[in-house]
Amino acid sequence: MNEWWRGAVIYQIYPRSFQDDDGNGIGDLPGITRRLDHVARLGADAIWLSPIFPSPMADMGYDVSDYTGIEPLFGTLEDFDALIARAHELGLKVIIDQVISHSSDQHPWFVESRKARTGPRADWYVWADPRPDGSPPNNWPSVFGGPAWAWDAGRRQYYLHNFLTSQPDLNLHNPEVQTALLDTMRFWLERGVDGFRLDTVNYYFHDDRLRDNPALPAAKGALPPVNPYDMQNHLYSKTRPENIAFLQRMRALTDEYSARMLVGEVGEAHRAVEIMGEYTAGSDRLHMAYSFDLLGPDFTPAHFRAVIEGFFKGAPDGWPCWSFSNHDVNRHATRWASHDSGGDALARQAAALLLSFEGAICLYQGEELGQTETDILWEELTDPVGMRFWPDNKGRDGCRTPMVWERDAHAAGFSTAEPWLPVKPPQRARAVDMQDGVAGSVLETYRALIAFRKATPALLHGATRFLDLPAPLLGFVRGEGEGAVTCLFNLSAKAVKLPKGVGGKAIGPAQGMETAGVLGANGWGFVG
Repeated sequence: MNEWWRGAVIYQIYPRSFQDDDGNGIGDLPGITRRLDHVARLGADAIWLSPIFPSPMADMGYDVSDYTGIEPLFGTLEDFDALIARAHELGLKVIIDQVISHSSDQHPWFVESRKARTGPRADWYVWADPRPDGSPPNNWPSVFGGPAWAWDAGRRQYYLHNFLTSQPDLNLHNPEVQTALLDTMRFWLERGVDGFRLDTVNYYFHDDRLRDNPALPAAKGALPPVNPYDMQNHLYSKTRPENIAFLQRMRALTDEYSARMLVGEVGEAHRAVEIMGEYTAGSDRLHMAYSFDLLGPDFTPAHFRAVIEGFFKGAPDGWPCWSFSNHDVNRHATRWASHDSGGDALARQAAALLLSFEGAICLYQGEELGQTETDILWEELTDPVGMRFWPDNKGRDGCRTPMVWERDAHAAGFSTAEPWLPVKPPQRARAVDMQDGVAGSVLETYRALIAFRKATPALLHGATRFLDLPAPLLGFVRGEGEGAVTCLFNLSAKAVKLPKGVGGKAIGPAQGMETAGVLGANGWGFVG
């Protein structure tokens, strides 16, 4: 069995922002293909493309209007085939996003479904009658604000939308819907993709009795959260038990093909690690899952240990995919900036930390440059989240600004036109051409660490045993016996003395281990 995904380094590409080759200010598939050498040279094993399907772009492609086409802004099916061919030539696997919990309201399936309460696709989406007073069927909120129900005057019913009103939820309780979605996945498998990243994988099913979600206990005297979605325990609107059987159908489909992989995004604030374990248990569900547990503000030894140790205790036969940044959260170089001792020390340490974890690793484009969050102004916003919750939540545009290739080129080499989101001086300063070949740069550190990970069997396959060290030290051993590697990190901006007996012969790249018995500010090292 080819389990290439175990221990793999996956590089996430946000197509709108990677490289624009047709000069319209928006990234495209030919641009991605031209820049794949950068990813290959980094040492990644695979790329993950955020959605590239036809879409009205209300949620930047996560509102799909055709599951078997290519959005014209990005190119054509022929361009996609050329990308696959070039990636495989370079030894890179290709993973594409699948957004199948919901579609666009412009998808032909929904257009037909909303016409009448009877018909072949009448129940392909989640429809419900109003309460006697005309209010929505229950108290479920939308992730993007407001109720998760929108009124349709034609059907005289509400439809469910966990996200935007233009993103109606598909009714996966209907076996025909499941089969139709699996058929679209088969289309891409036949075209040569190596796997799927499954968006909002725990949102596929809802409670068919439409029961109200209970409230979460509120801290006494605390203000409500910015988003009222965070005030509920979402027992009935997502993560339903029926999900497992559908994951098994997806796994059976991918198992018909050689060396294909499924990785699911678990959207859950309270028991994500537990769900990751459930969804990857055994050999008939997802190959891997990831959550937002490492995508938040917590940068402490206790947190990292609790998440990673918790996963493997709860799912000894499951497999995780870990990441620190993606297209939905503030970049970690900014998120954790208060822990940085300066000079990109934290960006380099974060690379060493992430690349030493047991599991697959996902890097978000620009992370290898130490890229920081772009300060977006109100008039520059494109993200509906930012528009809804500004200024307490400025949305996701700040982490989605274009990749920077050449510091002094127009739009930093991303485009010859005005880019869809701005390229600002702090981001431009981290361009690839300013770091390529520069010893100690964030880019060269990532290259060296990925090479070290690939050359060290314990970091690819070894089990993890945490060391009981005082904060701010984090330490764990990967593997057993002669080939075991001890990974040590000082998660603070001040030098820390190592406890007696901790340490050994340094191997591989290191930072802040020059003095025996002391780990420097944001220091890290591997000993064996």
